[in-house]
Amino acid sequence: MSCDGSSYYGRHPDANGKFGIYGGRFVPEVLMSALEELEEAFHKFQRDKESQKALDLYLRDYAGRPTPLYYAARFSERVGCKVYLKREDLVHGGAHKLNNTLGQGLLALRMGKRRLIAETGAGQHGLATATAGAVFGLKTEIYMGEEDVERQRHNVYRMELLGAEVHSVRSGSRTLKDAINEALRDWIANVRHTYYVLGSVVGPHPYPLIVREFQRVIGKELKAQILEKEGRLPDAIVACIGGGSNALGAFYEFIDDGGVRLVGVEAGGRGLDTGKHSAPLAAGKPGILHGAYTYILQDQYGQIQTSYSVSAGLDYPGVGPEHAYLMDAGRIEVATATDMEAVEAFRLLCHLEGIIPALEPCHALAHVVKMGGTLGKDGVVVVNLSGRGDKDVEVVRRFGG
Repeated sequence: MSCDGSSYYGRHPDANGKFGIYGGRFVPEVLMSALEELEEAFHKFQRDKESQKALDLYLRDYAGRPTPLYYAARFSERVGCKVYLKREDLVHGGAHKLNNTLGQGLLALRMGKRRLIAETGAGQHGLATATAGAVFGLKTEIYMGEEDVERQRHNVYRMELLGAEVHSVRSGSRTLKDAINEALRDWIANVRHTYYVLGSVVGPHPYPLIVREFQRVIGKELKAQILEKEGRLPDAIVACIGGGSNALGAFYEFIDDGGVRLVGVEAGGRGLDTGKHSAPLAAGKPGILHGAYTYILQDQYGQIQTSYSVSAGLDYPGVGPEHAYLMDAGRIEVATATDMEAVEAFRLLCHLEGIIPALEPCHALAHVVKMGGTLGKDGVVVVNLSGRGDKDVEVVRRFGG
């Protein structure tokens, strides 16, 4: 079942890069030809058997796919339904981000680009880009907000160990939004020889399409694994949403399966009524950010509002345009979890399952704690555990964990 009764696959975005009214390409003229070149190269890459063979090899032998689908028995008993974890935290490097950067790294090679740039919030996309740059022999530079550099020093050091240069961005709120701004400025100045590895399903067309396609591997594996383990599809798939790449990667293969609830959980921060959150779907309105029309946090004058979350990877005032479309169409449900709820879920999974999760998917885990009892003990929920929590241990300790 799709949004309008016909199959969803292959129909979104349209030829103009739009998901309904969302998405598109709102960029300076100097980037238009670069985006058109990228779109053409991506479609060739998708059709080329040798390129797909190379990507499959790297995903299997280097990244470690397929990742397991783990039945979390003790966590399930606590929340009152059957909870499975899609273990993207076990991908080499510790997060789902590598699926995308291996794909875009190979695409950059096919395009003859010798330099990668990227932005990062929690550091996981920066780390994944640095990893791809190292394995493919490409010069790599990462933009990261100064506040995020402070929050994620462990990942900054890991990026540098892998040979990447990390630029600390001191403008604006000194978080992911400002890191993206700096990366876009770099790309405009060096577009002929530089490939911009965007990390989520955001930005101008074709990036939301490219990142979704490289993350679809999550949902493809998940569908086969849950059918093998349960003999049926899950009642719900729950994933955190910042930009939304891990959520769309998990959701996309199930959009036509109307009986599967798709639940995206945004960062409620200190509460939606405080203004200190990162929940553009729940509390924002449509506007343009980083080259795309989508839901964003903005004031009454249309100025972008500063986002906030204890989780650096969710600290972003916008969201992928496909999520905006799917929410308006009623195909995805949107929820929020506060900092406190996420940290409590972090502790719960540590204690009950011996798994230290990233703070990002802890927002999804926190929502499952709230919804589990409504599904009954035979209800089946899959949480996309998008990353591991080494990077967040100090943040949780300072939070009072």
